[in-house]
Amino acid sequence: MFIIGEAVIDDDVGKESFCCDLDACKGACCTLPGGRGAPLEDDEVFELHKAYPGAQQYLSQRNIAFIEAHGVVEGVAGSYATTCIDDRDCVFVYYDHDVAKCSLERAHDEGATGWRKPLSCHLFPIRIRTFGRDSVRYEQMTECEAGRKNGAQRGVKLHDFLKPALVRKYGAEWYRQFTDYCRTLGGDASGSL
Repeated sequence: MFIIGEAVIDDDVGKESFCCDLDACKGACCTLPGGRGAPLEDDEVFELHKAYPGAQQYLSQRNIAFIEAHGVVEGVAGSYATTCIDDRDCVFVYYDHDVAKCSLERAHDEGATGWRKPLSCHLFPIRIRTFGRDSVRYEQMTECEAGRKNGAQRGVKLHDFLKPALVRKYGAEWYRQFTDYCRTLGGDASGSL
């Protein structure tokens, strides 16, 4: 483990290879069983509600009806998450053939909203827990095996793949210090992707 600014970071975050392979995983991170959706920071609840009208055009009638009945968010302050359908699909999932994709991100990419998606989704498969300081860890799920192989084959490190999300969370100067340290771990951080 190492510390950069306010974050305690597992060494794996600085060393492992990763690059999503949606054709192989089918968007598994958006459809994990368990009934709890993407963790939300308290200030993201407002952003999520504001972005919903732009994302709604990509959702099925099933999702829209579920949202009208149950809302887009569950939980309480400090423990919010997106709601899920059948204890599995995030309510913002739409399917492109058999691949689960995020309607929020699509709405952002197509200019329908200025907010991309929850930070926890943007950072995945990195997870952050706060216990005084942020604890930054790499969640190595079986469903993401194809992403690990793809990253290794393409020579893409996890921290490079997630550069935009890490900069969004901690800022460009933090990311520079982080990648400098990753080089000492053998992470060969290039800082670009």
